[in-house]
Amino acid sequence: MTDAARDIAFSRTSLDEITPELIDRILEHLEHGRVDDIRAAVSVLSPAGMAYLLEQVAPDPRAQLVGILKDQLDPQTLVELDEEVRDEVLDILEPKDIAAAAQELDTDDAAEIIDDLSEVERREVLSELPAAERAAIEAALSYPDYTAGRLMQRELVAVPDTWTVGRVIDHCRDATDLPDDVYDLFVVDADRRLRGSVALGRMLRTKRPVPIVDIMDPDIPSIPAAADQEEVAHIFRDQNLVSCPVVDDQRRLLGVIMVDDVVDVIDEEAEDDLARMGGVASVDIHEPAARTTRSRFWWLFVNLGTAFLASSVIGQFESELQRIVALAVLMPIVASMGGNAGTQTVTVAVRALAMGELTAANALRFVTKEIIVGGANGFMFALIVGVVTWLWFHDTRIALTIGAAMVINLVAAALAGTLIPLGLQRLKIDPAVSSSVFLTTVTDVVGFLAFLGLAALFLI
Repeated sequence: MTDAARDIAFSRTSLDEITPELIDRILEHLEHGRVDDIRAAVSVLSPAGMAYLLEQVAPDPRAQLVGILKDQLDPQTLVELDEEVRDEVLDILEPKDIAAAAQELDTDDAAEIIDDLSEVERREVLSELPAAERAAIEAALSYPDYTAGRLMQRELVAVPDTWTVGRVIDHCRDATDLPDDVYDLFVVDADRRLRGSVALGRMLRTKRPVPIVDIMDPDIPSIPAAADQEEVAHIFRDQNLVSCPVVDDQRRLLGVIMVDDVVDVIDEEAEDDLARMGGVASVDIHEPAARTTRSRFWWLFVNLGTAFLASSVIGQFESELQRIVALAVLMPIVASMGGNAGTQTVTVAVRALAMGELTAANALRFVTKEIIVGGANGFMFALIVGVVTWLWFHDTRIALTIGAAMVINLVAAALAGTLIPLGLQRLKIDPAVSSSVFLTTVTDVVGFLAFLGLAALFLI
């Protein structure tokens, strides 16, 4: 069996999953210039598998692979690529290659790829497209980023409200420009205003002479083209949609958003929230080191400022720390427990706000619950840490002091973990951006102040 045949067999048995062994084999082919073996090895990969392969290799071999494979590169691979890697791949491809790929993609995917290009490259690619497709992509690009207008595809089935089921079926059979996947057909009036939709399965079960309006659902949801993509995701999730029409201010049908695009939006929003809570601009591992360094520096700089604030609290109790060394040993425990407990609360709060589950109507109940949880956990951990402290230092007063400080800080952490995200949202600031910095400051300051303050009152 040749190397190429082994590659194909390996890929098939692993369901197109890209493994380290396959990557090593392809890189070996690349090193020895075995172009035919490379082509054979990747010929069985899905677009997602091909994208994953390109993401796993270093920039230099990636450029070589793209140069070899660009004539057999599935256009959907460009959609699946990480944005940083896609930019590198697009730099290698010629405008005519990108235009050819765009013609085979849905409008929303083609617009996403072309939007990554520079203004000059964009004009070159658009000039290579037929007039109708160029107009559709330019119309998509006219909508702001992260809106329904950007997400929607214009490939859909829209039929007049005067047609019968039979005429609709004949139209679908004869049309050459239908989308590959159709779940719903949309019924419009003479001015293309949306009247309702018909599930494909229901239409196929209906007799031909029946008017299409008799089986359509007139109460379907629709999304304004200017709606934010987070709102789109909420609508799909809340109403369990597979597709949803996009309309203009006059309720004229513009396009349709499919659930696969909404899944991508949910992933993007979750990734963005995770990155912001971690204090990074993005979680893209393909970004250059210099850019990643710059994006993280300012967040760490803000954290440094809050750390000095917490240290200033400790400085107020310098004499107490010198007299009772045990305080310095135990002090980090209170702050650490408060920080961890607060992180649990703020994570739940930020997610609930993002999902629309935490609102003004139930905010008080949520805050009360978290305070109760914080108090209960504070009391239980106060007992645990108090016993450990007594066994360690044989001093009942220190054990009681750290126990009381533990209760105070966990309650404060619960309160901060709820009120900080709610307050930031009220100020129109994304709670995922700054919650962790403020929370850390509160739990450190309250933890140190409670423990050292109680120690100053009762131990010195």
